[in-house]
Amino acid sequence: MHYTGTVWRPPYEAWSALLQVTAGCTHHKCKFCTLYEDVPFKFRISAMQEIEADLKELYFHSPDVTRLFLVGANPFVLSTAKLRNIAYLAKQYLHRLTTIGCFARITDISPKSIEELKQLRSCGFNGVTIGVETGDDEALAFMHKGYTSTDILEQCRKLDEAGIEYNFFYLTGIYGKGKSADGVENTLKVFNQLNPKIVGASMLTIYTNSELYSEIQKGNWVEESETEKYNELKMLINGLLIKTHFAALGASNALQLHGDLPSDKAELISAIDETVARFGENRLRQYRKNLKHL
Repeated sequence: MHYTGTVWRPPYEAWSALLQVTAGCTHHKCKFCTLYEDVPFKFRISAMQEIEADLKELYFHSPDVTRLFLVGANPFVLSTAKLRNIAYLAKQYLHRLTTIGCFARITDISPKSIEELKQLRSCGFNGVTIGVETGDDEALAFMHKGYTSTDILEQCRKLDEAGIEYNFFYLTGIYGKGKSADGVENTLKVFNQLNPKIVGASMLTIYTNSELYSEIQKGNWVEESETEKYNELKMLINGLLIKTHFAALGASNALQLHGDLPSDKAELISAIDETVARFGENRLRQYRKNLKHL
C-alpha cells in the first residue's frame, strides 16, 4: 500500500479500509496544526496507477471490504469527476463496497453544486468528516481556518440537501483563555442549525513547531487551563440541542467518552465532572505535556 507520512483517520473509522488518494493538505495554514509536518511536500494527488495498485492489494487481503476511507487531509478537494472515477474503480475490485468516507474542508464543498454532491452520494460517498473546529468567527480568523461560520452553514446545508451525511470535529481550547463561553455560544448557534451525525471533539495540544506556539511566545494568545477546556466541553455538550452522537476520543483527550445526544447528556457531563475532580489541573496538565504525538 502507498502511504506517505503518518496516516490519520477518525477513531470511528477504525474498521474502514484505508486508501491513499491524496497526501498532505491543500490549506496547510491552520496555526495549531502539525499533523502533516512529516509529509515531504504540501499536497499531492495520487496517480490512478497507484490507487489501482492499492485496490488490487486490498482485494487480495480484504476482498469483503464494505467501507473505504480515503486517506489525506482533505481528499474531498478533488473534482467531482476525479472522485467519481475513484469510486467506480474501487467498486471494480471491492464488490461489497457500499460507502466511501474521507476528511474534507468546508472550502472543498464550495465549488461543488448540489447536483454534483448528489452524484457523489449515488457513487457511495457518505459520512464525510469535516474539521470545522468551531463556529466562532474570531477563532476561525485567528487560526487561519480559511472560512467563516456562514460558510459552514451554507456548505453543510448543501450536504444535507444532497443526502450526504457528515461529521464534525470540534477543537476544545481553540478560543484561548477566558474566551470559551462566547466561543461555545457562537459555535452552538451554528451546530444547532445543522445535522452532523457525529460531533467529535479533540483537545488542543500545542507543539513547539506550530505557528500557534510562536503566537504564545509573542504574547498574542494565552492557552486555556485543562480544567477550562473540560468546562468548555461541558458547555458544548449541554448546549447541543440536535440529535447526534458525541465522541471525545483519540489521544488528545485524557478522558475518552462518547454517547448519544440528547439522551446521554447528563451521563457525559457527570463523567467530565468526575474526571476533573479526581485528577485536577496538575495531573491533567501533566498528561498534556507528556503527549509527544497525537
